Amino acid sequence: MILGTEGAGVVEAVGPQVRRFREGDRVAYWYSPPGGSYTDQRNYPVERLVRLPDEVSEETAAAYLLKAMTVNMLVNHAYRIRKGDTVLVHAAAGATGLILTQWAKHLGATVIGTVSTDAKAEVARAYGCDHTINYARDDFLAAVREITNGRGVPCVYDSVGVDTLLKSLKCLGFRGTCVLYGISSGRPDCFDTTELSKAGSVYLTRPSAHQHHPTPAAFQRSATRSLDLLTSGAIRVHLGQRYRLDDVARAHEDLVGRKTIGSSVLLP
Repeated sequence: MILGTEGAGVVEAVGPQVRRFREGDRVAYWYSPPGGSYTDQRNYPVERLVRLPDEVSEETAAAYLLKAMTVNMLVNHAYRIRKGDTVLVHAAAGATGLILTQWAKHLGATVIGTVSTDAKAEVARAYGCDHTINYARDDFLAAVREITNGRGVPCVYDSVGVDTLLKSLKCLGFRGTCVLYGISSGRPDCFDTTELSKAGSVYLTRPSAHQHHPTPAAFQRSATRSLDLLTSGAIRVHLGQRYRLDDVARAHEDLVGRKTIGSSVLLP
């Protein structure tokens, strides 16, 4: 198979029934079919293409669209952020974490972010994170309880998985929600569900960005909202790494080794 689920580029040709796009249009995509973006040319179904505004480059779109539409699902559906909320964002200096932090701030939230290095903490703060916790040095559960004066947070956005989940539940306040949307450290094992009641009758959800964009119309609405926030300046993209397509192995090694900050792109 060919890896990759997202990308951006220029339309080189369209099928005879295509009316919405034409040769020369700049577009971005993710979702369906799975795989296939680690290449310099490909076919793609027109209903999942997004036309790019003039002010958004293909590099920026490739680094942004999937993450932003995932964040749209997280802050408007999985747990709807309200003004005045304090939320915990794991991997706050990652590609999705930086966008999530900015969107949460746009909605009026205070953001606590976990990071693995002091350098990443500096980047997270530059993108709006109010409090940063270096989990390689400090206990993030104790830090969250201290920051919130023991109350906990109404929502934890957890993209890490097995290394953080049980502590994430304990960071919640009464009837809080843990949104597990990634498993970068591995898939959590089954656990005793009474942990949810012991943590304060909390909720655990595992949403899918794919399922939250079930139709082409829903997909386009989410893409429009995401691009509008980008072009308005409410969200900035931190494009931290660029790799040539034939150097993709190093890109994956850097990602697994937690050497990346923000988004990475592959260039043909």
